[in-house]
Amino acid sequence: MTQSPSAAAPKPSRVAREPEPPASEMAGAHSPIIQVQELRKSYRTARGSLELFDNLNLEVPVGELVAIVGPSGAGKSTLLHILGALDAPSSGTVYCASTNVASLSAREAAAFRNRQIGYVWQFHYLLPEFTAQENVAMPLLARGMRKTEAMHAADRWLKEVGLEDRNDHRPGELSGGEQQRVALARALVSSPRLLLADEPTGDLDSTTAGRVFELIERLHLNHGLTSILVTHNMDLAMRCRRILKLESGTMTDITDFASKSLQS
Repeated sequence: MTQSPSAAAPKPSRVAREPEPPASEMAGAHSPIIQVQELRKSYRTARGSLELFDNLNLEVPVGELVAIVGPSGAGKSTLLHILGALDAPSSGTVYCASTNVASLSAREAAAFRNRQIGYVWQFHYLLPEFTAQENVAMPLLARGMRKTEAMHAADRWLKEVGLEDRNDHRPGELSGGEQQRVALARALVSSPRLLLADEPTGDLDSTTAGRVFELIERLHLNHGLTSILVTHNMDLAMRCRRILKLESGTMTDITDFASKSLQS
């Protein structure tokens, strides 16, 4: 694995944004946990090459909560997949947690994801035949942890997301918000450094979506995460420290613009 080589502050607004981390945490923010340089991603189609982005650059400091917005088809999910070692770039460098993820073998990438990254998707992808406790324990069992230890860890995380009384329920016995909270517990049970969330509230009603996002904010702060969320919900995006817009292959910081638009 290759070691990486080098931060943005929030602007004040009326909107309740993620607070600044303590000064002790800011010391580690000088070196970004995500560093993308000259990223290019294209796909072959029946009509020729489809280029999602070319020469895309991105840095995310440790501890930041970032929203990525943009039109459907702009490549937001693909970018998350590349950052999380689920897909490979066509060219460019992608460092995540000091690791050149594009250089990893399939086996190395799987081990890296298991320990460094938590994923939450729009759909929870819980295994229907297993309980909430068993679903949360899956990443630890895949790592080879003893079952008793994995189950105890799963119980702790279900309590963390407010579902300690649902640990023996199967996904079909849970509400949509509860299913997404189990998915969050599963994403974080391995104590990852990075949380990647692709439309985590997209399937939820506005009230439940707000509660799930509040939980993400709390977990982000309490566990020292760096979090990147893809969303179409600008109200939620405005609660992040930085808002990036991906459109036509270009990434633009629209944090100030979004704040002024809301205030006008």
